Amino acid sequence: MVGTGFIGAVHVDALRRLGIQVHGVVGSSAARGAERARAAGLPPAYESMEAMLADERVDVVHITSPNHLHHAHAKAALAAGKHVVCEKPLAMTSTESADLLRLAESSGLVHAINFNIRFYPLCQHLHQLIREGGLGEVRLITGHYLQDWLLLDTDWNWRLDPALGGSLRAVSDIGSHWLDLTSFLTGSRIASVFADLETFIKVRHQPTGPVETFATGRAKETVDRQISTEDCATILVRYENGALGSLAVSQISAGRKNSLRVEIDGASSAAAWSSEQPDELWLGHRERPNEVLPRDPGLMNAAGAAASFLPGGHIEGFADTFRALYRTVYQAVIDGGPAVGRYPTFADGHDEMLVCEAIEQSAREGRRVVIDRTRVG
Repeated sequence: MVGTGFIGAVHVDALRRLGIQVHGVVGSSAARGAERARAAGLPPAYESMEAMLADERVDVVHITSPNHLHHAHAKAALAAGKHVVCEKPLAMTSTESADLLRLAESSGLVHAINFNIRFYPLCQHLHQLIREGGLGEVRLITGHYLQDWLLLDTDWNWRLDPALGGSLRAVSDIGSHWLDLTSFLTGSRIASVFADLETFIKVRHQPTGPVETFATGRAKETVDRQISTEDCATILVRYENGALGSLAVSQISAGRKNSLRVEIDGASSAAAWSSEQPDELWLGHRERPNEVLPRDPGLMNAAGAAASFLPGGHIEGFADTFRALYRTVYQAVIDGGPAVGRYPTFADGHDEMLVCEAIEQSAREGRRVVIDRTRVG
């Protein structure tokens, strides 16, 4: 595991629950790595990335470091012959992500991007339902991804620094999950976007000491920092199948801790799902009563049941999606190579980079931008 922050701990927990041996972590410093390894009850931390890659016991590297390090870390892991699971975004630019995609596909190694939201069981169920025509032709996709952890001007995280997180922030960090999920659910890529971005908090007070993701409380000593990345975004989307979409993204929506919602309107029926009520899928109809389908392996289709770990009535949540994703990824590792279509790969990560860059261009130029997939970076 490269990276020892909030999301790295979630990766470790999911791997342990699958019975996978975590040989160690690499921290931002030897001291931080050692501290986090002790806290998690893991073997002693590696002193460096190089030491970890030299360990012959290591088959798979999980990259949960800050965004600006993803390209270098993933490239080094692939060069060392390790399978790679990388957090999103895959890289800082589409040039970097295209480079990683070429290396990964030519290596024969398993490569995955951590779009875990796909692996909520009811999202897997809905994907199969749509593929089988259960909603009819998909026409409209609406929704949001809202959080409040950066609501105050005293809230701070490394993602606010474009040198570490990238020139897009809310869209890249959370909006990318919604965009990937809707493409997965409908089986259709994004064709074009029309975006509006806004930075409402233009000056923040950065603590002089380290800050954890989703940390609460205010630092006593701070320095003022000008902010250039967006707090909020509204995005109009057109999909390759002709469907229209609209997305609102915010990290400053009071009371919304982690609210992803998607509603899909088809020619015959509709469906709606929310990450804050993940065990319920709403199904809308015109000429018969609407339904609420609970997450229950006995009631869902084969895809939904396969992603479930527990019987109905036993809630499965965010951490369980990591376990479901890694179960699929590690089966590919056991089988000896990539299993395209069973989990999100670097191809999905590169495609999301192209979409995000188009969103940024659209907001900058005030026009709709078509996703150019002929680009190699």
